[in-house]
Amino acid sequence: MNDLDFDCTMCGKCCHGLRLALTVDEARAWLRRGGRVELMCEAIPWPVEPAAENREAQYRRARSFPAASGTLPVRIAVLLVATFDGACPNLGADMRCGIYHERPLVCRIYPAEINPFVVLAPANKGCPPDAWQGTPMIRHGQLIDSEVQASIDQARAASARDVSIKAQLCAALGVEHAALANEGFVTYAPESDVLLAALDATADEMHDKAHDHRHTPATQWNVISNRHETVETLTSVGALAAPPATTHAYGYLGFFAATPAS
Repeated sequence: MNDLDFDCTMCGKCCHGLRLALTVDEARAWLRRGGRVELMCEAIPWPVEPAAENREAQYRRARSFPAASGTLPVRIAVLLVATFDGACPNLGADMRCGIYHERPLVCRIYPAEINPFVVLAPANKGCPPDAWQGTPMIRHGQLIDSEVQASIDQARAASARDVSIKAQLCAALGVEHAALANEGFVTYAPESDVLLAALDATADEMHDKAHDHRHTPATQWNVISNRHETVETLTSVGALAAPPATTHAYGYLGFFAATPAS
């Protein structure tokens, strides 16, 4: 979309029944406020390094850590997400945010996209039609809101910076299952106090090592798919692959559209 206008109508639809992607620091703050945070994990087969000019692959590489599934090299992408049913716990009856000045970056950015390879499409948002009027937001395909752009830049930097912390966090929590990228996510929901303690310990330990992948744990990951053909294909190339296990500690969130922005 070349040109797009937007003014928030305070309808509150974007504050209900969501999974909000958080930075590590935001996840810690969310948990301290009594909120719930889950991990969403996906595995990207990575048999060879992509060409340097493949910008989308390089974007995904910067936001994932190297691992292996059997003999198949993979990269693991992990999202920390605030989850809630119904209204956000910080949403007031007047549809105003109770932590507006401390709200997560993803909220500051909405309805723009963090992922530069995802095009903003009003049809994919919950905003009413009259929200897409008023203040110019995109002109000639370029975001012109400098504050939103600054938040996007901050979110992108944090998602790359947090990678090694997430790798250590998964190792500390025994997280070792991930859904095949573009098919879904494996979700983990640790007890909030357990997750906060692990996040605090891991983030403090890795504070000065967040960009150093030499500190990535050498763990084996299991790739989960609800498609029989996918499991067979992955197994044939040496991966540890299986369908979702209903008795396991993780959950499986499948979808058949594009992967949500991260």
